[in-house]
Amino acid sequence: MKISAAKLLGAALLVFASAFPYAVAHAADLVVIVSARSSIEALRSDQVAAIFLGQSARFPDGALATALDQPIGSNERNQFYLRVTGKTPALLKAHWSKLVFTGRGQPPRELRDSAAVRHAVAEDTGLIGYIDREALDPSVRQVLLVR
Repeated sequence: MKISAAKLLGAALLVFASAFPYAVAHAADLVVIVSARSSIEALRSDQVAAIFLGQSARFPDGALATALDQPIGSNERNQFYLRVTGKTPALLKAHWSKLVFTGRGQPPRELRDSAAVRHAVAEDTGLIGYIDREALDPSVRQVLLVR
């Protein structure tokens, strides 16, 4: 019995998709944002990762930085952490469990969606968040395109 390479590849992709749904979910264009009134013009991916993982509480210019998250389980959140930090939802949960247990940090506050994150960030120059690119407006500044 011969199994074609195409059938074998298709079966492997099906197994991968069922085992890792967050990795193959619709990949929206995400952007990291700060208030339009902020002096921050651009950030590197490693700087954003440090802020969102609780490893840094400051922007590169020394100003305090407070991260805002999308809801647990949302596609935006899963894609953001996978692309920026390389962490899956399970690894992210373990990361924060360790920091909280040892008293070294608290995870970012969660807001309900991209519109809520955009609104909060627009109002406070010390906040940083990530949203769907389609939710951008002049009240916030894109400082990183998440790839």
